[in-house]
Amino acid sequence: MKAAPFEYTRVESLAEACALLAEHGPDAKLIAGGQSLVPMMAMRLARPARLVDIYRVPELQALSAEADELVLGATVRQCVIERDPRVRARLPLLIQALRWVGHVQTRNRNTAGGSIVHADPSAEIPLVASVLNATLELHDSSGGSEIPAQEFFLAPMVTAIAPEQCLARIRFPIWSEARTGSAFDEISMRHGDFALASACAQVALDAEGRCTRAVMGVGSVSPIPHALPEVGEQLVGMRLDDAAIAGAADAVAGLIDPEGDLHASGEYRRHLARVLIARVLAAARDQALQTNKAAA
Repeated sequence: MKAAPFEYTRVESLAEACALLAEHGPDAKLIAGGQSLVPMMAMRLARPARLVDIYRVPELQALSAEADELVLGATVRQCVIERDPRVRARLPLLIQALRWVGHVQTRNRNTAGGSIVHADPSAEIPLVASVLNATLELHDSSGGSEIPAQEFFLAPMVTAIAPEQCLARIRFPIWSEARTGSAFDEISMRHGDFALASACAQVALDAEGRCTRAVMGVGSVSPIPHALPEVGEQLVGMRLDDAAIAGAADAVAGLIDPEGDLHASGEYRRHLARVLIARVLAAARDQALQTNKAAA
């Protein structure tokens, strides 16, 4: 099929983009990478009357790393993120997640903000953003606002962003603990396919090897990326041995209620979530212990 007729405008500033969104409302859609929107338009699942191209807006292409946060402009390509040494050093979980995103060609087009706004519950970047509770910076013609990632995702491909708003930046917190580890894993029918289930975790350990902080979450098993801060809180003060990890995995399995589809039953997705959470917690623990060993 071909897309329905539409008008196209390329803008050079965030203010110009917001003005067009205010003028056209729900009839306008932003485009940068177009990795998801263009196929949806081709199938006429999306029929915007106007496309507003924001890829050449300089402030949306910035990537900066501070001591306490990593800031990604909404149109930073995923291939740029995965090659940036600052991201690799400060937020390895994001690098670990990007390895699972489609294929090289996919990441060459995909943008950080596009993945978040598209809000596919099986997508990797939204899961990382939710687990770390990244801050999302939204702009419209009247100014800017912020929303935590855990409040942004409402339903499959539905978010809290208003039609006149543009996602400008994603602010990922950087943990200050020296001994941290993270991991991301997923299971799909083939590499590059949508995940049947995914999981990620990040932990911090003290000098004795006890957990001082832990976050985790699962994807593709709920309508939105499912962060599980309550399970992470239960691990604080514990050694992350096999028993503790198995207990956390069982807790996660009890907190989710996956639906089945033609790809996998709900019970199988629950099983995958339990297995994946155990894997990523063990891998994150091992990475943190290696950091501990290197620092000693």
